[in-house]
Amino acid sequence: MKASQLTKETISALGISERNFPEFEVGDTIAVSLRIKEGSKERLQVFEGDVIAMNKNGASSSFIVRKIGANSVAVERIFPFYTPLIDSIKFVRYGKKRRAKLYYMRDRIGKAARVEEKVMTREQREQKAASRKKIRVALKEEVVAEVKAQEVEKKESE
Repeated sequence: MKASQLTKETISALGISERNFPEFEVGDTIAVSLRIKEGSKERLQVFEGDVIAMNKNGASSSFIVRKIGANSVAVERIFPFYTPLIDSIKFVRYGKKRRAKLYYMRDRIGKAARVEEKVMTREQREQKAASRKKIRVALKEEVVAEVKAQEVEKKESE
């Protein structure tokens, strides 16, 4: 039976392409722009809320965004990171948090259901961005070295 929507298998079959999204963590507020198809038309819909969880598993990486909708009804949505349905992600603000998963926010109402903003100076933001960039570059170099090693092994085995 073929899945009607994108699954982690179909996404990995498409191949993991580089997504140029801003770096974000659990607790941060982001705005995710999604492509919505209605009949023959296509439009963008923005879902803005707090990131309460992230799962990093290669092609099946995902994150959960929670927002408070109309009449104080909470809405959570799970987004696969590599889905082509996500058009863009806009970073809104840093969040102050002390846990890796913020599932406890589900039980809170009113002002207690908000993630406090983490106030940072310009130097701190630039320093954080630079350190993340270093990590990203190091990881890319490791992946490239791994791929080259695998290609050499294939050539030697042939």
